[in-house]
Amino acid sequence: MRVPDFINHLIFFISIFLNLKLVVFLFVALFRKEKSSGREPSLHHYAVLICARNEANVIADLLDSIKSQSYPQDLIDVFVMADNCTDSTADTASSRGVHVYTRSDPEKVGKGYALEALMHHIREDYPEGFDGYFVFDADNIPAHDYIEQMNRKFSDGHEIVTGFRNSKNFGDNWISAGYTLWFLWDSIYLNYPRYLLGISGTVSGTGFLFSRRIAEKTGGWPYHMLTEDWEFSFDQVTKGEKIAFCRQAVLYDEQPTSFPVSCHQRIRWLSGLLQVMVRYMKKVFWGIFHGNLSCFELILFAPVYVICVASLLLNLGLILHGAVTGNGFMEAVQSFALLFVEMYGMFFLAGLFFIVTEWKNIRAGARSKILYLFTFPFFTLTYVPLTVVALFYKPKWKPIRHTVTAEKMYSAKKK
Repeated sequence: MRVPDFINHLIFFISIFLNLKLVVFLFVALFRKEKSSGREPSLHHYAVLICARNEANVIADLLDSIKSQSYPQDLIDVFVMADNCTDSTADTASSRGVHVYTRSDPEKVGKGYALEALMHHIREDYPEGFDGYFVFDADNIPAHDYIEQMNRKFSDGHEIVTGFRNSKNFGDNWISAGYTLWFLWDSIYLNYPRYLLGISGTVSGTGFLFSRRIAEKTGGWPYHMLTEDWEFSFDQVTKGEKIAFCRQAVLYDEQPTSFPVSCHQRIRWLSGLLQVMVRYMKKVFWGIFHGNLSCFELILFAPVYVICVASLLLNLGLILHGAVTGNGFMEAVQSFALLFVEMYGMFFLAGLFFIVTEWKNIRAGARSKILYLFTFPFFTLTYVPLTVVALFYKPKWKPIRHTVTAEKMYSAKKK
């Protein structure tokens, strides 16, 4: 066997071995039943936190969906932070009768700083506090029973809960479809089996709840890295907290449709993840040493990223060496192409599995679901070069324009 072929076959089989955890999680999610606590849920007073930057197009839909929740409205207080806005976001929110604060700070930008400022205002204006705090993004639309379902988990004693993150716009193009399947994977086949196995999940951007105790322990929201959700997750897990998952609480989120915007966003995510790992790795290993299984599971993804990045760099090195020396160039190219086909096939099967098992939960027509099944592997494989870029480039946070209204979302299944 040629050396490039041997190396790439070895990489492929190592990748499969490192992903065996995911296979176990698939079976757990499919065949292990969630046990009911049998407790009657208590009613709690919640604060809903929304940080919005120039979101006048979509924030009204979110606020209207909160107003139509099945949970008692007198136990929901909505707070909006209009962060560095130049549009009518604050006025639109005020017209819905919610509490609105404004912030203008061109230096400290990003959701983490906005949440910190919002929590500070709430502590000053409502010193009695709230039982729990929901975090939404302005483009979200929660299902009508979202808060009711999350309250059930909260009443069972789970002090940090994240919900099922679904998509408003799967059918827009291959990029939004790729994000949708990625988040379905994260929700149903990562966080859900973690919860069933008694392991902590992770917060994914938006649609989560934390208790008054957690808020008091952290002193508000001290998370300002590029990925404040991962920072929050690592901090809580290394402190012995567990993040529960509520499958019944569905939240619809708008996904990017521009490839440059997507690349910038995912580079920021990957760069932020590296930041978090560097800061918390010592605490993670300390937790592993002291028997914290959630800490161990939290970093099992790291070897996969290392292998993927090393594979790309190694193959590019072999191709470049062949081009310069004139020896083995075609063999290196052919071997790399074969590895790509193998990886494509693996992610195609994963995408097929997600689409078949979550067919009813994907808001799109059958044609879109089938078409974008074939593009999902390409979307997933773009993470490899983006990871390489994230090693050398630290992007700044940039707002993403949202335009998908509730009307468009509800009509998506008809197409």
